Amino acid sequence: MKKLFSALTILFFTYTQAQSEPQKFEPGIISDGGVFGLTISPDSQTALWVKSKGKRDTLIIMESHKRNGKWMKPVVASFSNPNGSWKDIDPVFSPDGKTVLFQSTRSVENHPDRKGFDIWAVKKVKNGWSEPYHLGNTINTDASESFATMTKSGNIYFMKDNETQKGNSDIWITRLVKGEYQKPENLGSPINTEERESNPFISPNEDYMIYFSTNPKGHGEIDLYISFNNKGKWSEPVNLGKPINSELAEFCPFIHQKEKKLYFARQSKSGTLLIEDLYSVDFDVKKYKNKK
Repeated sequence: MKKLFSALTILFFTYTQAQSEPQKFEPGIISDGGVFGLTISPDSQTALWVKSKGKRDTLIIMESHKRNGKWMKPVVASFSNPNGSWKDIDPVFSPDGKTVLFQSTRSVENHPDRKGFDIWAVKKVKNGWSEPYHLGNTINTDASESFATMTKSGNIYFMKDNETQKGNSDIWITRLVKGEYQKPENLGSPINTEERESNPFISPNEDYMIYFSTNPKGHGEIDLYISFNNKGKWSEPVNLGKPINSELAEFCPFIHQKEKKLYFARQSKSGTLLIEDLYSVDFDVKKYKNKK
């Protein structure tokens, strides 16, 4: 009996310790070395992510559903493009699970020369997804917009290419006022710097944001940071630290509120190939709130 108790105790502590370390998400089924940008529905039954195949020439949104506690074989999401004639990236569920924001290079009406990513959306319907719809040209411009996330109030945070500093990007917000999205505002300092800031996951109540930065003081090429919103003023960003960040690149953060987990992508390089997989880790946002 004592031996059994000891074995169970060791197993318990090994398991709980494992939850504090990022774990590869569904290896072989979803994480296959060429994926990023995972989002999971509030009921934990639907997953969407980007299939990259380790490059950026073909980007497709994939979908899987959980049955009896297991994720099913992935399929191309009905609103994405299986033959790669355009690129789709960065799906993120809205807090109520009824909408998914994503970005696409598909053609935009009256803007035939637009080459970058624009923000689109789909609605959850009875038999799957609605037809995708463009979020309009108040939000979208000839610069690339990507990784859009929505608050409970409908405000949207997103990345936009910096038009004056090639290769850099900033984080912006567009506010929903009386059903209309307003002209986007740059979040400014201390969120945006001369470095590249992108992939903003905004909390449903708009009280904190996790995003990536190429800040050279980080652990690797790209690290994840958190900042807190106090009456409209953003706090000095805090690096999420190890073991979440590493010497590799971490990006595309997503917090599942019910699961209390952080999902993110991690990238390494092998020649011209990008090795990209999805990870999850238990996450307590409060432990970062008073860090400096």
